Amino acid sequence: MTYDVAIVGGGPAGVAAGVYAARKKMKTVFITKDFLSQSTVSLDIQNWIGTVSITGEEYAKNLEAHLKAYAADSVDIKKGEWVKKVEKTDGDFKIITDKHEYSAKTVLITSGSSRRKLDVPGAKEFDNKGLTYCASCDGPLFSDMDVVVVGGGNAGFDTAAQLLAYCKSVTLLARNDFKADEITVEQTLKNPKFKGIKNTDIFEIKGDKFVNALVYKNRDTGEVVELLVQGIFAEVGSIPNTDYVKNLVKLDEWNHIIVDPRTQRTSVSGIWAAGDATDGLFHQNNIAAGDAVKALEDIYLFLHKNK
Repeated sequence: MTYDVAIVGGGPAGVAAGVYAARKKMKTVFITKDFLSQSTVSLDIQNWIGTVSITGEEYAKNLEAHLKAYAADSVDIKKGEWVKKVEKTDGDFKIITDKHEYSAKTVLITSGSSRRKLDVPGAKEFDNKGLTYCASCDGPLFSDMDVVVVGGGNAGFDTAAQLLAYCKSVTLLARNDFKADEITVEQTLKNPKFKGIKNTDIFEIKGDKFVNALVYKNRDTGEVVELLVQGIFAEVGSIPNTDYVKNLVKLDEWNHIIVDPRTQRTSVSGIWAAGDATDGLFHQNNIAAGDAVKALEDIYLFLHKNK
């Protein structure tokens, strides 16, 4: 059979689109390895609108439960499959997974991205034990504490600015020069609780049950420093999960899918994308869900105009 839409990815973007597709009675195939988005590792998500506080594990369970509650006979959920390739056929699309092949009139890509991890001694041991990759999710947990941000780009400085609202002190370590917008750097450096250090190499993350120190080398001075902190926020980039469409749709230099922000359409008619896999300016759970709903609404109109 040929589905109206194939949704690829089981995070907040995919689930939001899936719920809307079900309520519109669109015949949908929903393909995801699991419902574990990047926020799953968070101990306390406080910015998912409508929910005061929720753990990442509960968040993932709620996403899956919400979709299943409305799926009925409209949404076929294919959990445990990952998409290897999407191909354009005569008027439709073929979605090839590790287990099956599906045909759909349209495709919505919501496969997100994967955080680049710090590759230093202690990083694995203290992941989610003081070392975090999501300031929006975990930042408030470090109120009145000394923390460090690793990463000198816009994401690093944006994280630092956010943390300065409630942390005791914030030290930012950049591998080379600061790469954030000049005005952002200037404004952040004015904060008396902030210190930015260029040309650093991270050597080790230390701790007991939780992080209590980070060791780095200042290449300008040659000094090796042990920085006593209770939290480490790594902003060293992310990797969009877009390999399976890299030869089909246009990508930017970082392999994000380029979309029209009004509709979430990609460069290929019949394919939409939303969430962290796209070149959207901001990547957040609420934004991903909203963009996916926007895309689904546009897909619905597209299908009815092309009957």
